[in-house]
Amino acid sequence: MSPPEAPLIWLLAGEASGDVLGARLMAALRHRCPQARFTGIGGPRMEQAGLRSLFPMPDLAVMGLVEILPRIRHLSRRLDQAVADIERQRPDLVVTIDSPGFALRLLRRIKDLGIPRVHYVAPQVWAWREHRVKKFPGLWDRLLVLLPFEEDFFRRHGLAARFVGHPVLQSGADTGDAARFRARHHIPEQAPVLVLMPGSRRSEAPRLLPVFGAMLTLLRQRLPDVVPVIPVSPVVAEAVLKATADWPVRPVIVTDLADKHDAFAAAAAALTKSGTSTLELALAGVPMAVTYRVNPLTAFLARRLIRVPYVAMVNLLSGHALVPELLQQDCRPDRLAKTVVRLMTDPIQRARQKAGFTELLRGLEGPDHLDPADAAATDILSLLHSATR
Repeated sequence: MSPPEAPLIWLLAGEASGDVLGARLMAALRHRCPQARFTGIGGPRMEQAGLRSLFPMPDLAVMGLVEILPRIRHLSRRLDQAVADIERQRPDLVVTIDSPGFALRLLRRIKDLGIPRVHYVAPQVWAWREHRVKKFPGLWDRLLVLLPFEEDFFRRHGLAARFVGHPVLQSGADTGDAARFRARHHIPEQAPVLVLMPGSRRSEAPRLLPVFGAMLTLLRQRLPDVVPVIPVSPVVAEAVLKATADWPVRPVIVTDLADKHDAFAAAAAALTKSGTSTLELALAGVPMAVTYRVNPLTAFLARRLIRVPYVAMVNLLSGHALVPELLQQDCRPDRLAKTVVRLMTDPIQRARQKAGFTELLRGLEGPDHLDPADAAATDILSLLHSATR
């Protein structure tokens, strides 16, 4: 093994949100241990931070019980490739970030190598398929969680977990400049900006974009000057551009992170898929509705398995329906248009949402006033040092 003063850390991120977390974690680790070296699988942000990805991260970005079936063989080959790389390089530590479908299989395959393992972002078994928690003992040496209630959940199942705070708090989503965004994209001051977030995976956006396009046709009858803005990862930007070519108004497609935050500052409202994007919008104070559409069979199976009352993270954390959820059969152009009009014009609903966002975000602050990435890095390095004594 490498000497502890120059550790080799093998990282896995399987989708855009994990890529962001991975890049922040790399920066925090390097700040505390400048000689740290990184290898593994990641996206553009981790590569900018110095990681050379074993293969393109989008190869792993797939979601849905049915959607994954055609890609099982390909994913299996990528898993074999990742395991072989770890066996060859023998890193001092392996950190897997989210992407439980791939990450947990990887951790299981390498458990006998004697390499310390950390999983960052807990599998959401508290939401559905809770029985899977029985398979977790032995998969990792540390589990770092993002939500405060997850510590107690895993403790009840005999698994230690450490809450490190939610990384949305250091995302910068609340630092945007509305005037700069309007000037850059030539958007008149009076034109309402609508943020549309169809998802970062190649399997997500194609299901929502046609609905969004039809919704805009209806919405412009009430708000003729509305300007749609779509923040997406560079991975799916070209596909989104093609999918929106026939929309009644050409959307502004944003791939730069700072530009995305400027879009949030300019936004009057947002329609977004569930997930971290709801917390980013909450931090920016953007009134929103959550909408989603997956394969009907996936939806049928999910309804039988999901154990929580809401899909939107902001609703789960607040404990009530703070934002509207328009899912599956409710993900229709007419309902979306009606909801957006209300979000943009109803001051009571806008104020209620913003007050709720402020309250729930307070509960996401991590221990000892550390930034989430700093708290995670501190915990990871303590494991590394104890393992190399």
